[in-house]
Amino acid sequence: MNKNMFTLKNLSFSAVLAALYVALTVLLPFSYGPVQFRLSEALTLLPVLFPQSIPALALGCLISNLLGSATPWDMVFGTLATLLAAIATYRLRKNIWLAAAMPVLVNGVVVGLVLHLTLGFPLFSTMLSVAFGEACVIYLLGIPLVKALRKMNFPSWLA
Repeated sequence: MNKNMFTLKNLSFSAVLAALYVALTVLLPFSYGPVQFRLSEALTLLPVLFPQSIPALALGCLISNLLGSATPWDMVFGTLATLLAAIATYRLRKNIWLAAAMPVLVNGVVVGLVLHLTLGFPLFSTMLSVAFGEACVIYLLGIPLVKALRKMNFPSWLA
């Protein structure tokens, strides 16, 4: 792990990002259940630009799931899914379209499976509905967000 990840500015950025993820998840409807449109998931593409966003997204997801999830399994595995997706997004950062597929695939499979096992929702339709909601947010909001941040070179002090 890079020692520059633990600078005050990076820790501050991560704290604000985690808080933003929580606020967007908890305060907006349709963030939980088999049909999810977590607007906060648009932030899951930030590892393309900022590797320090990886732990922030996982922390934000954990707090959001602690505040709003139905089961401990969703808290644990939903958070791990976000962490895994963020790492994969970072590793595929050179191709934004491929990187964007990582949160869609990982959350569709993991969250869909957790909802199936814990709440009895039908497996494949739940995986598809979670992936669909994720894809809508990622491709309609996340990619434009990353492109706008790149164009603005914002925030340049984090790079």
